[in-house]
Amino acid sequence: MHEWLTAREAAEYLKVRPRTIVQWAKEGKVRGHRLSGCTRITWRFRREELDAMLCGPSAVSADMEAA
Repeated sequence: MHEWLTAREAAEYLKVRPRTIVQWAKEGKVRGHRLSGCTRITWRFRREELDAMLCGPSAVSADMEAA
């Protein structure tokens, strides 16, 4: 079973503001799932996808390997 988080919950999990997590989702920096509503778009995030983003390779480690 997948755990779905609201933008607010995902932001708390990553320790950023809800506006930041939504912006990252729009830019493709973090995987977000858009739910279309009548008047506005609602975003949902999966905890395992956020964890995968956090555990992914970083630019610092790639720079160290090249040296």
